[in-house]
Amino acid sequence: MNDEKQNAVKIPHSLVLEDRRRLTVSGVSDVDSFDEQTIVVFTPLGELTVKGADLRISRLDLEMGELAVEGEIASLAYAGQAPEKQASFFSRVFR
Repeated sequence: MNDEKQNAVKIPHSLVLEDRRRLTVSGVSDVDSFDEQTIVVFTPLGELTVKGADLRISRLDLEMGELAVEGEIASLAYAGQAPEKQASFFSRVFR
C-alpha cells in the first residue's frame, strides 16, 4: 500500500482553468462518474469533483493521464486527504 501511494504521488498533476469554460487536468488515473452537472475523476492528490452546467468531456487519455472538460465550470473540489509530504532531512535529524 505504501508503494502505491509513493508511485501515485510521482505522477505530475496540474489544473488549468481558462475563463471558467475550459479545464485541462493532468495526472488523471480514472473517471469515476460524469454527467452534465458533475464530473468525478481520480488524481494522485485525491478524488477531484468538477461541478457546473453543460459539462462535457472533450478529451480523455488515461494512458497520458489527461482530461479536458468544456462547459460552465462552477467549482473544483478535492475529496479526502492529500498525500503527506515526507519530512525534510533536517526535521528527521533534529527530532
